[in-house]
Amino acid sequence: MSVLIVGGDHLGGIPKELDKIGVTEIRHVTGRSKQKIREGIPETMDFIIVLHDFVNHNLAYKIKSLAENKRIPVVYAKRSWSSIYQKMKECQLQLRKVGLQVFLQ
Repeated sequence: MSVLIVGGDHLGGIPKELDKIGVTEIRHVTGRSKQKIREGIPETMDFIIVLHDFVNHNLAYKIKSLAENKRIPVVYAKRSWSSIYQKMKECQLQLRKVGLQVFLQ
């Protein structure tokens, strides 16, 4: 399973925690400019995590539009593992609809 994380300069322990639930590939875009995502979302991404407290509005809108076109689930959370985990649990049904098996307890 692969994830694109948008926002935040540093991810801290988030990649390690994502690895524990089965994420094998993590790509990170800082979210300071929508220029970073101009080429689009990489084709191999299974879902996207937007760290909404570290991303500008234009980039968030661009990510949302691209994700909707490609039918990629988006999780909006703060830059803390507890927030990401909670939002992923809330979106677990949406993630399963696109064939993702996220192992959240």
